Amino acid sequence: MPKFICLYVKYVDAISIKVGRATMYLIFVMIGVLLLGALTRNVLHMPLSWTVEMAQFIITAYYIAGGAYSMILREHVRMDLIYDHLSEKNRARMDLVTTFFLLFYLLVMLFGAVSSTMYAIEYGQRNFSQWNPSMIPIKVIMVAGIVLMILESISFFFKDLAIATGNKIS
Repeated sequence: MPKFICLYVKYVDAISIKVGRATMYLIFVMIGVLLLGALTRNVLHMPLSWTVEMAQFIITAYYIAGGAYSMILREHVRMDLIYDHLSEKNRARMDLVTTFFLLFYLLVMLFGAVSSTMYAIEYGQRNFSQWNPSMIPIKVIMVAGIVLMILESISFFFKDLAIATGNKIS
């Protein structure tokens, strides 16, 4: 494979791994927020109105930002009825075809996410709740996570192309 493809795969995978490993710790932040909410509500009898909503934002960031990392680990959902019975080259060939569907889906999601983020920025969108938080940060995270998944999907395309053609990406 050409050197620029090898470098692309190397750097995109490295970024996805770093973001994914950092994202893993968000689950502990979410647990802490929910624990704080439970303690203040049940022990201090002073419920905090923002804890559940903040936990929802954190888990959303966790799923979106961790998407590319789950692709690298091959932990994403896959129908293995036929796929498991194929050789490595035929799996790569099948993945080459299905990558186009994945990229189409992600590009549609990116279009919607960018549009939604621009709306949130332009109008200062806030969530309709007692806490009334700005929606801009979670929407920016959504765009960044989808972009990272697109970049990782292209990386996977190159890896599968290398396997299907008998080349190596070093």
